[in-house]
Amino acid sequence: MKAYHISQAGQAPALTDIAVPEPGPHEVRLTIRACGLNFADLLMQKGTYQETPEAPFTLGMEVAGEVDALGDSVSHLAPGDRVAVFAGQGGLAERGVFDARRCVKLPPAMSFEHAAAFQIAYGTSHVALAHRARLQPGETLVVLGAAGGVGLTAVEIGKLMGANVIAVARGADKLAVARAAGADHLIDAEEPDLRGAIRALGGADVVYDPVGGPAFTAAFRACRPEARILTIGFASGEVPSIPANHLLVKNISVMGFYWGGYMAFRPEVVIDSLKELTGWYMEGRLHPHISHVLPLDRVEEGMELLRSRRSTGKVVITP
Repeated sequence: MKAYHISQAGQAPALTDIAVPEPGPHEVRLTIRACGLNFADLLMQKGTYQETPEAPFTLGMEVAGEVDALGDSVSHLAPGDRVAVFAGQGGLAERGVFDARRCVKLPPAMSFEHAAAFQIAYGTSHVALAHRARLQPGETLVVLGAAGGVGLTAVEIGKLMGANVIAVARGADKLAVARAAGADHLIDAEEPDLRGAIRALGGADVVYDPVGGPAFTAAFRACRPEARILTIGFASGEVPSIPANHLLVKNISVMGFYWGGYMAFRPEVVIDSLKELTGWYMEGRLHPHISHVLPLDRVEEGMELLRSRRSTGKVVITP
């Protein structure tokens, strides 16, 4: 079968023929119908992601497909079941073997493409805003990178939670996407005085930051007293320094956030969040935005869309 595979540490991934895997006792094998791309896939290629597997491995963190084989100990799933799984690896292939305990049955109305675009982006924003930052109705939420994979879901979920949402993104096209997701105010990321633009709108109670770099610094300086800043990632490539004396003066909290980490120490937080999010989806309150759907033989093109930040929402590969 075809897989986007890293054969040895330090090697670039390539579309390769590998053997079809067989499931272990607690695993299922899926015919993979869709796999969402994530910025973490780019970090894994460089070996800089915090949970990069040891080579050899196949890239692709979040997967949707049909069960085609079961391990001996799996009783809650059956061949033909449509499921999604946050796997961490193995999704950019025609088939894959995954832990059956992580598989979630899909609602009939959810497409494979939406399922593959759903878990990480919506899960990250919901747990970050609701569980970590305790975002309240009427508060002002500033979303940096607001047209990206996670940023766009933060706009959408923040609005559903009753916040006043300020979206920061680069260029009119990306800002229009953020507006369609529910943003109340739009600021171009190229604005030379980003701090002043945020302060002119009343300042930030919560900052959602998957970007880092100068944007973090500007948003930090535009925070209101008792603001909370969520550090989601560093797409700019620059990890910001935080002046602790400013935290003290304005009683600001900076919160690290890694959604996947909850699977290890508090999985119920993720499970409960995904249940609520799936309910919102079925009620028509969430609308996954996928800018590109590409076949497996164009996966390099999909990665470049992430790398160059030319995509909006999610990029999905359909093996």
